[in-house]
Amino acid sequence: MTEYVVEARALWRTFDDGTGARGVDLTVAPGEIHALVGLNGAGKSTLMRLLLGMLAPTAGTVTIAGRRGDQIDWSRVGHLVEYPLAYRELTCRQNLALGARLHGVPAGEITRMVDAAIVELGLSQYADRRTGKLSLGNRQRLGLASALQHKPRLIVLDEPTNTLDPAGVILLREALLRRADAGAGVLVSSHHLDEVARIAQRISVLNAGRIIGTLDPYGVDLERAFFDLVHRDDVAA
Repeated sequence: MTEYVVEARALWRTFDDGTGARGVDLTVAPGEIHALVGLNGAGKSTLMRLLLGMLAPTAGTVTIAGRRGDQIDWSRVGHLVEYPLAYRELTCRQNLALGARLHGVPAGEITRMVDAAIVELGLSQYADRRTGKLSLGNRQRLGLASALQHKPRLIVLDEPTNTLDPAGVILLREALLRRADAGAGVLVSSHHLDEVARIAQRISVLNAGRIIGTLDPYGVDLERAFFDLVHRDDVAA
């Protein structure tokens, strides 16, 4: 039996405006990049927050590496959902060192790990600049570096290419492929179908809080296939 790095079964959480997650089944296997795509308001961020325990489900279960709730080893998880969190008065290097400590990285390994993360996400010229003085794109790079630096077994990223320039998109793509090749499971949401098709083995389509189908990453005209799926689901609703 496959031990998934994340497994959600019949996951529910809805809000007063009708949005949320509705009976979602979702898995990510070791070494797999699983992309989640959907229109704005489809429930992508809500689902990711449920998977990470940022929201409590009203029904269903979530396990990470076979563990639930307070048994989860969060040092093995890296995530960036919605906005990168960093102390504005600290430098990039200081924020990364703090993130490494919070993820349980041994003190003797922090400097080496932070230096590697700075190079990997192209932050060398900003390493000793206060975070509050960074552009939005470089803050996003910093958040991604913090999520990836400790070599997590599970990586969850919500619209990670938002605010990134083309060079940043390429750096992130290469970083995720390296992590997957090393055995990490990656769940990434995006509305950039052409970008996720470059890296994902699976693409699941979310609409109105439900997984309604999949797209072939190697298929042609992914946008048409995506909108056809969503349209058929809307008509059937």
